[in-house]
Amino acid sequence: MFIPKKKHLTNIALTCLFLGGLLFFNSNNAHVEADTKDVYKQIEIFTEVLRQVEKNYVEPQDSQTLIYGAIKGMVQSLDPHSSFMTKEEHQELMMETRGSFTGIGIEITVKDGTLTVVSPIEGTPAYVAGLKAGDKIVKIEGKPTKDMTLIDAVKQIRGPKGSQVNITILRESETKPLEFAIVRDVIPLKSVRHLLLSPEVGYVRVSNFQSKTAEELALALENLEKDRMLIGLILDLRNNPGGLLSQAIEVSELFLDSGVIVSTKGRDSSQDITATAHKNKRARSYPIIVLVNGGSASAAEIVAGALQDNHRALILGTKTFGKGSVQTILPLSDGSGLRLTTARYYTPSGRSIQLSGITPDIELDFVSPNDKENKAPPKVVREEDLDRHMEKEPDQSEQEAKEDSSSPEEQQVKALLQRDNQARHAFELLKSWSVF
Repeated sequence: MFIPKKKHLTNIALTCLFLGGLLFFNSNNAHVEADTKDVYKQIEIFTEVLRQVEKNYVEPQDSQTLIYGAIKGMVQSLDPHSSFMTKEEHQELMMETRGSFTGIGIEITVKDGTLTVVSPIEGTPAYVAGLKAGDKIVKIEGKPTKDMTLIDAVKQIRGPKGSQVNITILRESETKPLEFAIVRDVIPLKSVRHLLLSPEVGYVRVSNFQSKTAEELALALENLEKDRMLIGLILDLRNNPGGLLSQAIEVSELFLDSGVIVSTKGRDSSQDITATAHKNKRARSYPIIVLVNGGSASAAEIVAGALQDNHRALILGTKTFGKGSVQTILPLSDGSGLRLTTARYYTPSGRSIQLSGITPDIELDFVSPNDKENKAPPKVVREEDLDRHMEKEPDQSEQEAKEDSSSPEEQQVKALLQRDNQARHAFELLKSWSVF
């Protein structure tokens, strides 16, 4: 998502509103006039319908509601990521990119005509309740979501802190719909968390890309690198729904000293951008493994693609979501806003991520501990299973282990590596990197 700086808003808005004329003005003046006449003819029809509805509809209608409804319908016909926002919705979006909102904590999109969860935000009510990437939302408060716009869906899902929302979802692995009653809360978007998995291997989780993500990540890296020489880093972008394009570029630049990060191409040349990396003040030459999955989208895919194409990181996990378009937020004169798809973005090698996503260098499905229990191998008979087996005397190391009390961070590391086969595999790879 791209939010233009204020001084550029007028030009961009005019470009979007009069794009056809600007593209053909110099080459074919007659064609422009014909296009303009055709547009005015259609606007006359729209005005005629508006008058008829205001005059003859069985109940009186508010003209602003009618016009807003028409605009929403027009924008909705473009693509799943373009939308018209009322003044209140526009203000809420601006607040969200700066750090918090009230709701349940999910990123959603329209996929194959159905509201679909891109990913739950880590630590939020939706995440705790068990919503997963790929879940299809078929009802909100008992109301079917067929033909519901993204904005309308978000409006119904969000609400006051402490209130409850009921959601019905379809999940591929389940034979019948699942019902969730989720209590709304303030969703603080802390986008970066970090851990030391060992004295020399760092782990950073980036859950979304908001206005301070690059700044938070830089501080996390400084903390991990302080007074030690890292032999490797795991950058976890799984279930990261994306966010601000500018932050994806800045995050990528923390790991790159040169080369293209991302390029965007739009219908208007002002949207054609090529972002390149500059030499970092602090050299980071250690190996990096980036974790991704089907919930890694948009800005997360930009970072993964930049590091993959520049041979700076190994990508591990499953294919990403495949959202390769850029949305520009255009404020309108009455305080409302237009979220409009204005460009496609490409990785440094020129790949478009749209639909195809990022294919990992190492494809590895996530296996939850529950799946392991269900698919446990046949039990092998061991000495300990024999009747009257001799008991083992506890040795000194076992005794020390019993007496050891781990710190909360050490317990967190242990839990992560036990439950997460992808993070564990990446950790083992980094520990043995020098062998390769």
